[in-house]
Amino acid sequence: MFTNSQRQEERTGKYGTPRVKYLQELVTQFQNASAEETKEKIVANLANFAYDPFNFTFLRQLNAIELFLDCLTEPSEKLVEFGIGGICNACADPANAALVTQNDGIPLVIQCLSSPVRNTVNYALGALYYLCNASNKEEILKPEVIDAIKSYAAAGGVSTSFSNLAQAFLDQHVPQLN
Repeated sequence: MFTNSQRQEERTGKYGTPRVKYLQELVTQFQNASAEETKEKIVANLANFAYDPFNFTFLRQLNAIELFLDCLTEPSEKLVEFGIGGICNACADPANAALVTQNDGIPLVIQCLSSPVRNTVNYALGALYYLCNASNKEEILKPEVIDAIKSYAAAGGVSTSFSNLAQAFLDQHVPQLN
């Protein structure tokens, strides 16, 4: 459910932790964590907050978008999965999408298309859907990327979610194929 200031105040109560403070605590915990499993849980938690427009400004202030991008370079498939999940959730906001682009995140997102983890591929497809625009189409719509997305669009028997997301991407960004 999407949040607004009034609803957030009602949910946290008089003595609750304000959302920005809670998110800051998560980012700090991630930065101080050494155990891989702890980092995975924290990034998964942050990614869950990234879908709500109420949190978009906070996530930018706390450099959480950059944290998600950093996770894409980690060897842990779980960190990659949760990092791309956070990016996918946050990229519905144009300011967050611009941050991903400005921080050279597009190649990292494209790389996720070849992950063996289904969720990672789904999140990458969703993120690319939101990231692709007139200023970066050339970087995203390379033949090898379009071929990969076409193969997911044709994979309806294997995964309906791959197929539907990939087809939505093609319909929106590569209309000459239809």
